Amino acid sequence: MKARPWTALLHCILVSGLIVEAIEPVSTSLLLGTGAAMLGRKIYRYLYETCDENWVNFNATGLKYDLDTKLYGQHVAAQVILKAVTGFMKNENPKKPLVLSLHGWTGTGKNFVSQLIAENIYEKGMSSSFVHLFTATAHFPHEMHINTYKSQLQNWVKGNVTICPRSMFIFDEMDKMHPGLIDSIKPYLDFYESLDGVSYRQAIFIFLSNAGGENIVQVALDFWRDGREREEMQLKDLETALSLSVFNNRNSGFWHTGLIDKNLVDFFVPFLPLEYKHIVQCGLSEMVSKGHVPDKEVVEMMAHDLNYFPKEERVFSMQGCKVIPSRLDFYV
Repeated sequence: MKARPWTALLHCILVSGLIVEAIEPVSTSLLLGTGAAMLGRKIYRYLYETCDENWVNFNATGLKYDLDTKLYGQHVAAQVILKAVTGFMKNENPKKPLVLSLHGWTGTGKNFVSQLIAENIYEKGMSSSFVHLFTATAHFPHEMHINTYKSQLQNWVKGNVTICPRSMFIFDEMDKMHPGLIDSIKPYLDFYESLDGVSYRQAIFIFLSNAGGENIVQVALDFWRDGREREEMQLKDLETALSLSVFNNRNSGFWHTGLIDKNLVDFFVPFLPLEYKHIVQCGLSEMVSKGHVPDKEVVEMMAHDLNYFPKEERVFSMQGCKVIPSRLDFYV
């Protein structure tokens, strides 16, 4: 194709990705100026994450599908999470931020659920600049610096919600976090229309903790010993005992904070201990994610070698699915 002179190219505009001839060259400069500006904004929004529907757009169907097909052995948590997040995201004028507290032993799926929520709200998932993950031992390691941490955390939350009202904040290892640290952001979780001109009502706060795990395990054991099906367990069977144990546990991170007595936590979500069959399901999924053809025999060999309790009956996994990625490599 013969190349056009640069003057002719000035008579072209970009429309829906196609180059077409401009109709009227008289107003070329105006069209180019306006079109270039509009095009520049479109390209910017396409290439760089912005706080709009292009990058922040809740997929309720996707969240339900992910919880149904990717989260194993957590029927109570899946039901609560789906209803809580869907109801909140569809509410155009929530009265307060959504505050979820996820509890259970390591490897039961708390971090994974946080990831699924993020993936179905933010185009970039956990990599989104609007998703903020804090880990107690990494970000707040020294109790002597608690006042500095409080100030930094308040500024971080306020600054990022100012940039994007639909921000998500995840606090891992709540059982290792100083209670006063969470109290410092309590006003942002409350029923205020705005604080210093900033509204926090569209934000999401998720707390992850091992605290209360013993109570959850005890309920699961009682159901098993009574010969009742795991799927019979409901939120009401776990929530009251869980919230009380978390509040009275000095190591919970919530100990004597204002979050519980002010009813600022919308749901305490229990994650049940996983059984052998759930470990196998996790193993098969991990094989697929690693690019292997799923081999049930290999996964069952790996699952059989893990630790379970009670010791004789080997009903519940002590490690859950968290160790599977590294353990599976040994068997493949």
